[in-house]
Amino acid sequence: MVAIPKTEVVAVRPHHTIWGDAVIRLRRNKLAMIGLAFIVFLSLIAIFAPLITPFSFSDQNYYEVLEGPSAKHWLGTDQLGRDTFARLIYGARTSLSVGIFTQFIVLCIGLPVGAISGYAGGKIDNALMRFVDVMYAFPDLLLVILLSSVFRGTYFGGSIYMIFLAIGLVAWVNIARLVRGQILSLKTRDFVSAARAMGGMGNYITWRHLLPNALGPVIVSITFNIPRAIFTEAALSYIGIGVKPPNPSWGAMINDGFSLIFAKPYMLIFPAIALALLMLSFTFLGDGLRDALDPKLRR
Repeated sequence: MVAIPKTEVVAVRPHHTIWGDAVIRLRRNKLAMIGLAFIVFLSLIAIFAPLITPFSFSDQNYYEVLEGPSAKHWLGTDQLGRDTFARLIYGARTSLSVGIFTQFIVLCIGLPVGAISGYAGGKIDNALMRFVDVMYAFPDLLLVILLSSVFRGTYFGGSIYMIFLAIGLVAWVNIARLVRGQILSLKTRDFVSAARAMGGMGNYITWRHLLPNALGPVIVSITFNIPRAIFTEAALSYIGIGVKPPNPSWGAMINDGFSLIFAKPYMLIFPAIALALLMLSFTFLGDGLRDALDPKLRR
């Protein structure tokens, strides 16, 4: 009788890429997932706002001025009889669009400047970094005021597009510095030397090999910059140089409620809570992405 050898079963761990491991680690971070869920939830509310509330953010009813929360107006009305809940969810569009599209401008400017500066080196690097230092020293609020003065009376003056441009023109310098540092660290690696040996040119190596490997810290920085942009827009609207009325903005709503903080506190509390929760959610998500994309945490 022939003995049949026993077969050993070896557990093989499934292979994951760097991004796959990062997604797994991010999903294990409860605070980051709570923040992401709230951002998605608020985004859906902002997108489908006309289906959620029958009121418009600009409808005025002087017979219902400063009414408290009720079955008709869930969060009450403001000093012009406008529904606070409608203005709150339409204001979410302003905050989210400012946070996201501002970072798009930041990437379009900061990413190529940092990549070219880091890879070229020498005089080009020195000239670009001095320009970055000048832009870094320029006050963002002063730039907004200057742009508003130049474009006053035009379509762009006081519009949300001007907010995009003003915040983006002063926020890209941090991304440029970050990308430059990553490129300087990566361009001495072996895979870059191998790409050069195979005939790869500077632009090909930069965009094909260096930038993809530098995206981790960039994504984390962008995520942390979104709440800063949202807060900047809210601060600008609070002091009266943000988006044009009657377009809703949480900063403008907080400004309107501040003068009635003791008489009608709901006008201040609800937009302040919404702004705080949104900024906190992006902060939790950015913190989770930073931990998930840290190569030292790979197992």
